[in-house]
Amino acid sequence: MALKKIDIKELTVNPMTLISDEWLLITAGNQERGYNTMTACWGHMGAIWGQGKGLPTTVIYIRPQRYTKEFIDWEQLYTLSFFPKKYKKALAYLGTHSGRDGDKISEAGLTPVFGTDSTWFEEAKLVLVCRKLYHAPLLEEGFTDRQIVERNYPERDFHEMYIGEIVAAYFDSDKE
Repeated sequence: MALKKIDIKELTVNPMTLISDEWLLITAGNQERGYNTMTACWGHMGAIWGQGKGLPTTVIYIRPQRYTKEFIDWEQLYTLSFFPKKYKKALAYLGTHSGRDGDKISEAGLTPVFGTDSTWFEEAKLVLVCRKLYHAPLLEEGFTDRQIVERNYPERDFHEMYIGEIVAAYFDSDKE
């Protein structure tokens, strides 16, 4: 069965396990201008802003040296693709290889799907299409727990945070 468009409020997932344990791909760009993807295990889903109720949003974090960051910065949309467990090896590969150096997506065995100004993957069980609303760098002076800085940022290459409104969601309940 193929991915079907759903109302984001119909989605029932545990974002902690979905992001932290199962991982995801952050992708930006399209077939015409080019695209890139990266594996992530940090992020958030929730609601913020809006008039009387929060907009459905995601928060992603990207280090400045990542190739995908160039695409995120150029484009208005990015996608988050979540996969069945059998794709964990492919996600690990994509997290350790750069798209600057070759066609890592083909090497990982994934099939890109091109939407209007966005890209995701045929093998995904869940895709969130997000429109950038805000981004800013994490700042060293903002950390109240200094151990986080020492453990995660020894080179002081702090992530940039991006908040995106979820503008479309696609789900395939048969892919588990």
